[in-house]
Amino acid sequence: MQRIWFITGTSSGFGRIMTEQLLARGDRVAATLRNPAVLAELQARFPEQLWLARLDVTDDDAVRAVLARAFQELGRIDVVVSNAAYGLFGAAEEITDAQIRRQVDTNLVGSIQLIRAALPHLRRQGGGRVIQVSSEGGQIAYPNFSLYHATKWGIEGFVESVAQEVAPFGIDFTLAEPGPTATGFAAGLDAAPAWAEYADTPSGAVRRALADGSFKLTGDAGKMVTTMIASVDQVPAPRRITLGGGAYESIRAALAGRLAALEAQKEVAYAADM
Repeated sequence: MQRIWFITGTSSGFGRIMTEQLLARGDRVAATLRNPAVLAELQARFPEQLWLARLDVTDDDAVRAVLARAFQELGRIDVVVSNAAYGLFGAAEEITDAQIRRQVDTNLVGSIQLIRAALPHLRRQGGGRVIQVSSEGGQIAYPNFSLYHATKWGIEGFVESVAQEVAPFGIDFTLAEPGPTATGFAAGLDAAPAWAEYADTPSGAVRRALADGSFKLTGDAGKMVTTMIASVDQVPAPRRITLGGGAYESIRAALAGRLAALEAQKEVAYAADM
């Protein structure tokens, strides 16, 4: 069955790979990105399947307008993929106010506004699926990625709540949580200048690991995208799909640690009741 997909951030990484895989299997794709010329070659190869639009997800009005046009011109959209994002790298003290705003506006507010703009269309057509590309960083945290983690933990909380609100309308959500993957993510990092004060801290150690290549990228982006696409066939929709052995081990350890800490505080918790 041919599906119609709407995807943000399709110039590179997961968005580009997903667009290519979907077109190759015969689906239609509404691909959005800040510079549509990047996908000119794909449009020439798949003129009947690929719908292109310029979109910066930090422009709320544009998000609403482009989504409305896509639903109108394509008739329906089966899957909305909120993928546009980037990483901000640096200790919390090192990054600037402007960097913080741009990170939150893109990764968190941009994703929230995309989903909000899609909901009335999905509701009117009787349902659909939303895939929010998150990260293992939506459940764990590394030094030097505090703002990136803030956006990913934030969007996961948003999705958990909204999924309950719109389930009666047949709208389902999946959070995709890839581990470290060679998608060009590191090359696209917005990195703050290093402060000498953090050289001999966990922050400095992560900075050196990224610089010398010892921060291992073990995930296969193509396989991860294939899994995201296949998740749309699952009923009920999986709330989360963990992608990569590293992500599985890291998230498992983090959840086990939090559960153990919670259990240790059981008496303290109940003692706070009236």
